[in-house]
Amino acid sequence: MRAVNKALAPVLTPAARAMSTTTSTTSTWSKNQSQAEFMKNDKCIMLDDNDAVTGGLDKYAAHRWAGTTPPPCHRAFSVFLYNSDNKLLLQQRASSKITFPDVWTNTCCSHPLHFDAELEAEEQMGVKRAAVRKLDHELGIPEGTIKPEAFRFLTRVHYAAPYIPGYAAPPAADDEKGWGKVEWGEHEIDYVLFVKADVELNPHPEEVRDTRYVSKEELREMMAEPGLHWSPWFCKIVEKWYDDWTEDIDATINTDKHVDADTIHRL
Repeated sequence: MRAVNKALAPVLTPAARAMSTTTSTTSTWSKNQSQAEFMKNDKCIMLDDNDAVTGGLDKYAAHRWAGTTPPPCHRAFSVFLYNSDNKLLLQQRASSKITFPDVWTNTCCSHPLHFDAELEAEEQMGVKRAAVRKLDHELGIPEGTIKPEAFRFLTRVHYAAPYIPGYAAPPAADDEKGWGKVEWGEHEIDYVLFVKADVELNPHPEEVRDTRYVSKEELREMMAEPGLHWSPWFCKIVEKWYDDWTEDIDATINTDKHVDADTIHRL
């Protein structure tokens, strides 16, 4: 799936102009919400293109596109969880998801929220806490099973990708009618987190349609299968780094061999 031109300035809708710059000290987040309630109530961490926090904005506004133009950038994370057989846990996103339903992707992909504990920058602790929260919510991995300190942060990826219903190719840049049908998408700086653990799963049906553990070879075969759709962020990460990062999973997770904390890769 092709990303659109990130050089275009974001459209500042009234909601975006009303972006909150006040940080909550505590979270009111609850996993017992509908998809619509999450879109309304969750406040994403909004960023400039260098990952500096500019405020908080509800998930609905943070994912609304205006033609070819993405919304303002927000912070995200992508968890790659491996079991003791060095197999990666994939999830297929639920059909009820508003953005990128039914796509296969890495273990868990979501957003830290705009409150103190998940804004903490030291050792990427805010993002790691958010990962623990969402592994519980999406996959039923209880909080405490994986500690925030267990995640190995590897790098950051800045990308923009529209959600095209039916997963056709994005319209041509001058196809106003085609782009008029695009309502949703991503514009993120994505923190890549690797972790190794044997876990029991109890997926949330409104979040996850299916799961599968795969080896590196099985992943390549699966990605070549016709009829399966894959998240744009996962495809970008796999294409650029996956072979190197998975040559020695334990070294990747337990050492700084592949850590690049300073670079924001523009993909």
